[in-house]
Amino acid sequence: MGVEKQLLITYLVLVTITFVAAERLRLATAYWDATHKAVLLKDGVLEKEGDAYGFFNDSLSNTGWGVLELRAGYGKTQERDDVTYFLAGYLEGFLTAEKMYDNYNNLYPQLIKDSKTLMVVKDFMNKQDNWTRQQVKLNKADPIWQHAGFLVAQTDGLQAGVAHWAKSQGKTPLSLFAVQFLNAVGDLLDLIPALVHGPKLSLGDYRQPPMGHCSALIKMLPGFENLLFAHSSWYTYAATLRIYKHWDFNVQEASTATGKMSFSSYPGFLVSLDDFYLLGSGLIMTQTTNNVFNATLFSLIKPNTLFAWQRVRLAHALAHTGEEWATLFSKHNSGTYNNQYMIVDTSKVTLGEQIEDWALTVVEQIPGLVEYSDQTQALRRGYWPSYNVPFHAEVYARSGYKEMWEKHGADFSYDLCPRAKIFRRDQAGVTDLDSLKHIMRYNDYKNDPYSKGNPCKTICCRNDLQELKPSPGGCYDTKVTDFGRAKKLIAEAVNGPTTQGGLPPFSWDRFNSTMHQGLPPVYNFTFVTMQPVLFTP
Repeated sequence: MGVEKQLLITYLVLVTITFVAAERLRLATAYWDATHKAVLLKDGVLEKEGDAYGFFNDSLSNTGWGVLELRAGYGKTQERDDVTYFLAGYLEGFLTAEKMYDNYNNLYPQLIKDSKTLMVVKDFMNKQDNWTRQQVKLNKADPIWQHAGFLVAQTDGLQAGVAHWAKSQGKTPLSLFAVQFLNAVGDLLDLIPALVHGPKLSLGDYRQPPMGHCSALIKMLPGFENLLFAHSSWYTYAATLRIYKHWDFNVQEASTATGKMSFSSYPGFLVSLDDFYLLGSGLIMTQTTNNVFNATLFSLIKPNTLFAWQRVRLAHALAHTGEEWATLFSKHNSGTYNNQYMIVDTSKVTLGEQIEDWALTVVEQIPGLVEYSDQTQALRRGYWPSYNVPFHAEVYARSGYKEMWEKHGADFSYDLCPRAKIFRRDQAGVTDLDSLKHIMRYNDYKNDPYSKGNPCKTICCRNDLQELKPSPGGCYDTKVTDFGRAKKLIAEAVNGPTTQGGLPPFSWDRFNSTMHQGLPPVYNFTFVTMQPVLFTP
């Protein structure tokens, strides 16, 4: 399909949406004025001649998700890659600015509890940012640092785009720290304990794993007929201000594997956080969080490193294979946002015939160590589950899980924690997207013997349903796709805590003391299909 025809169809779609709910749809085009090094922004129009163009459909109140789509680097004059990224960030900041303010106001009190925490976090992030910018200047021929420079430019553009919107509204612009804070939310889950408590934390301070968790499942059907891929996020419900994003960046740098990706995200995030990515390179990626119970590892966390969110983006841009992704991600390990990453290389899967080695790469990070391996054999045998317990023996041992198992029981066992048993028992029933959705939303805590009456010892946690000390947190979304859809950057996603099996929809009425600006009062959404309309893979 030609660009003109595709854009015409897109315009018709957008005009229809605009007619239905004009206040929810925003379009904009950005041009780069090279002479004055300035952005010319055209609000309310989408022009294919623009250096960056796109739209934001603020449909969260109706569907549970906003949708952002951006194209950059396709203008009449081919700009430098750093300019392309700056303009993409600028346009996103401008289009989603109001939601960024809401998201920052909701997440800041979740993480920054006092002035001491704010002071040490600001100091660390400032040092890390200065070091990153310095390395970009000193290593201009290194593809990793070239792309790190593009991320810096995109971040700066994001702040500038928000400032443009704020000026038009008479509001105070978000600071660079606020923008960096939003992108580093995952990293801060480890960075704040390291900076505030450090080695003073002991195994005795933990009884249950912290809430920043997720569930994931990758399932190969018995005859290799289809590959199913899913992720459910766990965190505070204050984080449910969701935007699904589709990006298409035309990058000139020869080392680039792709500039196209679709992913679940949030306002102000240049990263997924969940993570759930479909990439133009043919790679698909997700992760679940692992904990660091051995606080002595916190001494290894230094500012002269790249945050996990930055290394994820670098690996996405540069990697052609899962093994290459792991190698790139391993460099400049910050030791923050310590996760198990799962990368599926669709080029190594031939449905109905074979699965080549390195079709599934599993990567795990802790401070001082990134370990990865080829786990394709698990797909050949049927499935790979993920549930916040490290798989690799050295990561498991170093991070303190062995001691936690000995002290507190099988919740900390890779093989015998509740979700491991539930996935092992029920995964055979996963045969298509509907049954995949079912298992990823599963919560029968009142009847399931493995849950033992706990609404969080299951695939999709509802911590708000605890009898003692309920809190607004747990499993708050699910994203699913399969082999064919992933190659077309298509997924289905639902926002909100599970209601499966007759569980009540979550309402903020009981938890009004938790900041939830811009969030729906009640969550009872269904799955929505996500796919780009301005470009094809």
